[in-house]
Amino acid sequence: MVSLKSKEEVEAMAEGGKRLARVLAATALRVKKGIRTAELDEAAFELIKKEGCAPAFLGYTPGGAAKPYPATLCVSVNECVVHGLPSKYKVKDGDIVKLDLGLVFEGLYLDSAVSVGVGNMAPQAASLIATTEEALRRGIAKAVVGNTLGDIGWAIQECVKSAGFSVADLLTGHGIGRHLHEDPYVYNKGERGQGMSLVEGMVIAIEPMVAAGNGKVKQLSDDSFVTADGSLSAHFEHTVAITAGGPRVLTSI
Repeated sequence: MVSLKSKEEVEAMAEGGKRLARVLAATALRVKKGIRTAELDEAAFELIKKEGCAPAFLGYTPGGAAKPYPATLCVSVNECVVHGLPSKYKVKDGDIVKLDLGLVFEGLYLDSAVSVGVGNMAPQAASLIATTEEALRRGIAKAVVGNTLGDIGWAIQECVKSAGFSVADLLTGHGIGRHLHEDPYVYNKGERGQGMSLVEGMVIAIEPMVAAGNGKVKQLSDDSFVTADGSLSAHFEHTVAITAGGPRVLTSI
């Protein structure tokens, strides 16, 4: 069942979202050749605490996972699409580093993600990042009262296909607010006019996950998801409120 948010809750989420946006931007600036992904996780944890918030992912068990997530930040590199664990891995020139981060502010959850290209990027990798960010923008533009979840998925899918890439299978966005993951699923594929209608008070995390290859994914023993063909991937995400005045991105500064 979809949980609609009051105007007061949306305002509180907007404040939390600004704090998350600041943390994610500051963490992204730390993504440089030679940094260990575990250092990015440590930085995100400290920054969230300084914002007076709590990490949303630390100790959380997402659906389909075998165990609680042990870190604050998901750091997924290259073929790893989402849920990558921070580690001793040192970022290399040409890597695509995906940072997925959530926090809790006044009991409400926010979720956002960015992809960072490191150093000298191959043309395909740079195009993949740009396409995924554009797909998010187009998906958000369809998040208006009277449209459907299918309209969002269609806009994302068409953007991705037109650039010669593939939407990652099985992985979706979600409702968010009082819990990290709520109904509905927000698919990155769809048909115009199909699916649940969007109404004022819905808050959803829209998050295109895109592969340079065929889009098939597999889950590893650490619960991360990687492209089955080893191709590069990118990921962007915003928490968005459906309002009478149009889509309101809550996770922006």
